Amino acid sequence: MTDDTAGPPPPGPRNRGGRSPKPKTMAWPASFLYRLAQWTSPHAALLITLALGLIPAVLLTFGSAEVYESVVESDGVALLDQPALDAAMAVRSPWMDGAVTAFTNLAGTVGMPILAGTAMLALAWRWRSWTPVLLMVSAAAGSLLMTVAGKDLIGRTRPPLPDAVPPYEHSASFPSGHSLNSVVIAGMVAYLIILRLEARWAKLLTIATAAAFALAVGLSRVYLGHHWFTDVLVAWTLGLAWLAVVITVHRLLHSRRAAALDVDAGP
Repeated sequence: MTDDTAGPPPPGPRNRGGRSPKPKTMAWPASFLYRLAQWTSPHAALLITLALGLIPAVLLTFGSAEVYESVVESDGVALLDQPALDAAMAVRSPWMDGAVTAFTNLAGTVGMPILAGTAMLALAWRWRSWTPVLLMVSAAAGSLLMTVAGKDLIGRTRPPLPDAVPPYEHSASFPSGHSLNSVVIAGMVAYLIILRLEARWAKLLTIATAAAFALAVGLSRVYLGHHWFTDVLVAWTLGLAWLAVVITVHRLLHSRRAAALDVDAGP
């Protein structure tokens, strides 16, 4: 496999010398990433930077947990929890319970690794590159770390078992691991696919599909009574934040590297 951390280069305008114009903005993070890639390798630079990115991700988890705990104690956003659970219980039916349970299992500890691994390997083989593997593993590792940290820090109890649909779950409720992982994994798969797409409608369709999947997974957790609604809300926020970190790091490295190659090529 190749050592191209950026995947396929996106199409863009070219100047009279046949070269793509350099990006107008070259912030210091991009320069740092490129220098790090020169000292090590593009893949190593990506992994080192994402490892550093886990620090603010964990701090974000702790910060979100503190805010969340304060809100719950003051009966703020937590007022959404019981009404949301009551609304879910009002529309339940045996066939719907079975269908939603089967769907939510796709984002569980068995289903999501299978989906993520299949997509990761397919994209890596298609690209002949390790980039999808590195990005997917890094994204999933950060998602798992935030989930574990949040559950250990808050230790919130799940909705009462009589209000939930079996099979029951007994781990801490905050944040919703299914919801967080679905945002990160579906978002990363969508991002990797978009790198290969040129049509605007295809990109929008890919983003909409990933968003719909993550939204449905989160709502399924509330429907089944396995999580409070605020567990899902915070999980979506944390997932989007970590996904943004991973994508931003990758784009910075890609932009700086592409600009350097453009300068080396000459007219």
